Amino acid sequence: MEEDSEIEVMSEIHLGCPPAATDDPFLSRFTFSFPSNTVSVDKDGDLLLPRRNYPTGPSFTVTIQHSITSNLRHVGLQVWKAQLVLSEFVLHKICTSSDFHGIVCLELGAGTGLLGILLARVAKAIFLTDHGDEILGNCGKNLELNSSLFHPHTVVNVRELNWMSDWPIQDTHALSPLFMSSYCWNKQDFELVKCSSFIFAADVIYSDDLTIALFSMLRRVMSFGCDKVLYLGLEKRYNFSLDDLNVVANGYTCFRSYVKEDGIGKQEKRSFVGKRIDVTQIPHYLKDYDRGEDVELWEIKYVLRLKSQCLI
Repeated sequence: MEEDSEIEVMSEIHLGCPPAATDDPFLSRFTFSFPSNTVSVDKDGDLLLPRRNYPTGPSFTVTIQHSITSNLRHVGLQVWKAQLVLSEFVLHKICTSSDFHGIVCLELGAGTGLLGILLARVAKAIFLTDHGDEILGNCGKNLELNSSLFHPHTVVNVRELNWMSDWPIQDTHALSPLFMSSYCWNKQDFELVKCSSFIFAADVIYSDDLTIALFSMLRRVMSFGCDKVLYLGLEKRYNFSLDDLNVVANGYTCFRSYVKEDGIGKQEKRSFVGKRIDVTQIPHYLKDYDRGEDVELWEIKYVLRLKSQCLI
């Protein structure tokens, strides 16, 4: 397992980047273009469909500092495909509804912080969480690079969250005053998280061990304070398994063992109930990548049945 964590991996999103001459991080610019609301016709009166390669609406650019490659322990230093699809979903909701306006939300495995930067345009408070000084520092740098895009009253916090730790985390300053002090939680943070209504996570399903740890944390966070809805983006990555002697999507079967599809199967006293979001209905706000066929978006709730319903 330790050997696997040192294997270098590279996101498809970075395939067009020039080879890195040094270990210095790379800067990529992601331009989000809004579809035109106008309808165009040709000289015969036939409807002209807008071409994806020629955005006709206004646009804005997010600058992201990232690594070109990383080992598995530092994949949060890269931008991954499901993060882009979830970002487009969030941007579409921002453009077409008020669902995310003024919210308090939490992102697990925030990585480069791209999704949080988009949410900062409308949210009240955001907690971007991940594990490790290097990843958290890079996320904070990206917030600085894009702060001009934020709503002036939005508060964005970068916080350390190990999915194998307790929740709520105890006084981290008292436990280890020298450890990543700028990313420690405080009492005010927990009060805000209690009233949060949404959790986001992308590209966090790629091993069984991490998936188990993720849902262990989700059980605690989603039952902490107000009801919360999780929007999760994942990409099925296929590898040959010696245990199964077959090609499998790492972590996906484990993920599905936790999430019951809405309306299917027997509902337990406490369970994660989810429904897949139709990715084809999300406009392409980003033009320079291929979503492929293996990205899924899920809306997941942690259902707690009423005590009166559980009595025998």
